[in-house]
Parts: sequence; C-alpha cells; structure tokens
Amino acid sequence: MISIRPFKALRPEAQHARNVAARPYDVLNSKEAKLEAENNPNSFLHVTKSEIDLPEDTDIHSQKVYDKAKDNLDAFISRNILFHESKPCYYIYQLIMNGRSQTGLVCGSSIDDYEKDLIKKHEFTRPEKELDRINHMKTIGAQTGNVFLAYKNLDEIDSIIDNWKKEKKPVYDFVASDGIQHSIWIINDDKTIDQITDIFKTKVPCTYIADGHHRAASAAKVRKALGEKATAEADYFLTTLFPSNQLHIMDYNRVVKDLNGLTVEELLKKLEKSFIISTTPKAFSPIALHEFGMYVGGNWYKLTSRKGTYTEDPIGILDVTILQNNILDPILGIKDQRTDKRIDFVGGIRGLGELEKRVQSGEMAIAFSLHPVTIQQLFDIADSGNVMPPKSTWFEPKLRDGLLTHLIR
Repeated sequence: MISIRPFKALRPEAQHARNVAARPYDVLNSKEAKLEAENNPNSFLHVTKSEIDLPEDTDIHSQKVYDKAKDNLDAFISRNILFHESKPCYYIYQLIMNGRSQTGLVCGSSIDDYEKDLIKKHEFTRPEKELDRINHMKTIGAQTGNVFLAYKNLDEIDSIIDNWKKEKKPVYDFVASDGIQHSIWIINDDKTIDQITDIFKTKVPCTYIADGHHRAASAAKVRKALGEKATAEADYFLTTLFPSNQLHIMDYNRVVKDLNGLTVEELLKKLEKSFIISTTPKAFSPIALHEFGMYVGGNWYKLTSRKGTYTEDPIGILDVTILQNNILDPILGIKDQRTDKRIDFVGGIRGLGELEKRVQSGEMAIAFSLHPVTIQQLFDIADSGNVMPPKSTWFEPKLRDGLLTHLIR
C-alpha cells in the first residue's frame, strides 16, 4: 500500500502568493520565462528558470544557473516572501479551468514506493532533462516541481477533502493570468492528518505518475547521491494526488526538424501505404482514435490509419505508437523519441497554431496533431508494466510552482 506523509511547506505569505506562483519550469523556454517574470521580482521563475537573471549566452545547464537558483531562493526567504511552515501539514490544491474543477492532496510520497513500483510509471525519462532536475534539486536543497499523481478515486478521501473545503477558508485563492483559479487549503489538524495517512496506507495499493516522470526520477537519484548526507525529508518527494475521475488529458503533439531527405510529394507517397490521406481546409485536430493531423509544406492533411497499422495490445493500440511505428521510424528516421534531437513535443494547451508557427518559422519541417490518450489507457499500460512513448500525455490545468515547495536540506 501507499505511504504518504505531511510536510512543512516552504510557501509564500498570502499577499505574495499570486505574484510568486509560476507556471511549471518545463512548459516555458528561457525567453518566455524572462518575459513572464519581467517586472515581477517575486516570480518563482527566478528559482525554477534562474537563467533569466544571467547573461543570455549562459548555458542553461551550467552550474552558474543552479547556483543562481539557490541564491534567489535564499533571497526569497530572507525578504520574507517565503516562509517555512511550523508543523507538517497536508494541503488541498483546487484548480478551476473553463468551469471544470479538480482537487488534489499535496503531500510527500515515498521514494521507496517509487523504487518498488508502487508509484507506477508510464514513460521513460530523457537523460538530459533528468540530469537538469538532479543538479537543480541538489544545489538548492529543495523540490520545487510538483509531481502529479493519480489514484483510483475513493469516496472516503473525497468526503474528507470536500468537508474541509466547506468548513475552512483557503489560504490562497486567486485567478492567474491565464484564467485558471488556484485555491489552497491547509490541513493542520492531527486527527485528520492521521486519518488521511491511514486511508492511503490501507486502501490505496498504488498511484500513477500522470505528469512529472523526470521530477520523480530525479528525486530518487538525488537521495541516492546524497547517501549518508540525505535528510529524512529526502526520503519523500513533492506530489499532488488527484482522483482519476477528475482528470483531463489533452493531446501531446510532435514537430520534426526535417523530412529525412524526402520531398513533400515523396513523403505523401510513402504514407499512402499505412494511411488514408485527405487534405483539410484548416488545422485538423483528430476527433477519434487512429486519426492524425499533419502540417507540412503549408498544408494540413488528415491521416486515417489503415488496417494492419496497429495491434490491440495496450501499447500497440496507442496513437503515439502508430505514429512511431509507421511514420517517425520507417519514414523520418527517428528511432528513439527520448534522445533524438530532431523531434520536439508541443502540449495541446498551446493549440494547433503553435504547430503551424514552428513549421512556418523554418525551425521545423513537419508537425503532427494526435488524439489524447485516455486515463484508462494510462492505467492499463502502467498496470501491465509497459511504458508509453515519451511525452504521450498532457494534463491540464497545471499546478503552479512556488506555492508549496519541499525542502530536503
């Protein structure tokens, strides 16, 4: 069964919460982060994307960047922007996006559980991204990025959280610049804390990583690297647990730098073997499984998988697998999406316009839009011990960094 525990969050004073709260480090590039943090010295991006405070030619993976992150975090504390909770607590985090609400429990999840696969994965990690978080975490002595976990919903947990929200006022409650409402409650009652801990210990056999594979893997490797210097806090990592019936998965799309030496006409000819191809007058977002949108040469196409392009097993039936096995590998020459530098991933929240932009700029040559993976597909794959191709799921809304940080110093 699952082991979770409360923790003493490093968090902002209430009047600073809205300005501190920042979008996750991995959904922004350095230029976007610098623009977003402009004229806001309290943005947590100064900690998670600290290259924005260094010369533009600084290598974003250099030690200078991690040292700057530590300096900035310490400055947030010394300026009384952030403070350390006086006792271990659980936290309730509610997000409302476009009228749809989801509520999770923020806690420390056991690294032992992660290593025993009681916290189940559905993706491999990319080595360079994992190393970045390891260096960031070790240098600043904190886990700033929240790992988004799912569990099969339990009425008992729902009841406790719902009652707490009704009876207590949130410590933070604001609408961010993107229109998403963020509300956080503190569960500081020992009896309620013990009750929650016991329910997870006795009734939740496993949790599933929905978003944050790199952050989870990095936390485990940091604990191992610290060895005897590891604190008890390093045995746990920062997570928010959401019941599965509240989750929403968006599409996670692909862009590729070149056509592997092919012309557009040659590409289309090769695709005819595995797909029914039709042109579309505008950007195409698949409305059913086994459909794909493709933007290349200034035109959008709809690709529909032919029979024989996929199998019925949990991995083979995924659209990301169909794309890999029928286009990316045999035609475009991308053998491993985790390590190949010619491919990049675009979360569905950015819209199809972002795919067009990346291609029209000349940065990329071709883009693919995909139908979202379902939560049941995610569970089936994780339960079977398999993994999806990288970057298969994009969850929205995203938790904000900076509101609840877990110190491991």
